[in-house]
Amino acid sequence: MDKMIVYEDNVLLVVHKPVGIATETARVGQADLVSELKNYRKRKGEDTYIGVVHRLDQPVEGLLVFAKDGKTAKKLSDELSEGLLNKKYAALVAGVPQTTEGELTDYLWKDGRTNLSRVVPRETKGAKKASLRWRMLQHSDAVSLLEIELYTGRHHQIRVQMAHAGFPLLGDFKYGSEPSKELSNRFAVNSTALLAYNIRLTHPSTGKEMNFSLNYDKFTRIF
Repeated sequence: MDKMIVYEDNVLLVVHKPVGIATETARVGQADLVSELKNYRKRKGEDTYIGVVHRLDQPVEGLLVFAKDGKTAKKLSDELSEGLLNKKYAALVAGVPQTTEGELTDYLWKDGRTNLSRVVPRETKGAKKASLRWRMLQHSDAVSLLEIELYTGRHHQIRVQMAHAGFPLLGDFKYGSEPSKELSNRFAVNSTALLAYNIRLTHPSTGKEMNFSLNYDKFTRIF
């Protein structure tokens, strides 16, 4: 657990979640990050409260911020809803967009039985608006590396919206197309090629601007 912690003080934790572990789960016997953090705090003799501010899908790697008390959780959640807690992702996608940047706005509906989301007409009951911005970082003739910033936080949002736009993520075998799965195999990408690599926030107690980043070099090796 110590190796996953990027930053810690008396009110918050910034953690590097690896691929394959859920942020939080109710499934008996399945490990999750929140339980690991509670055990970590217990070993230190601290209150075991862990406030979940945002989540990452189980197959996605990256930075997450957690609160150590309810007051901090509320402040961080407010920052997130007001767009002041900024998250950026690096994503390897199949295909090459015709422009170097753009925005996507769709309406997503989550199927609770299958735990999958899909793009639906705006008037669909239960549909939620999903918006994101993307920017090209690098590309070859078949694959692009994009920086993605979310304006909303919907279930599987990046994976669903990029696939719907014709640029599914490599390594995403739930939402990927046959060509993207072939490219995933070609480049030996075995898990969803999405990394939450940057978080910017205002410290809820001190007011200090904080910026945390991970290296996404592992995505550039295929170029």
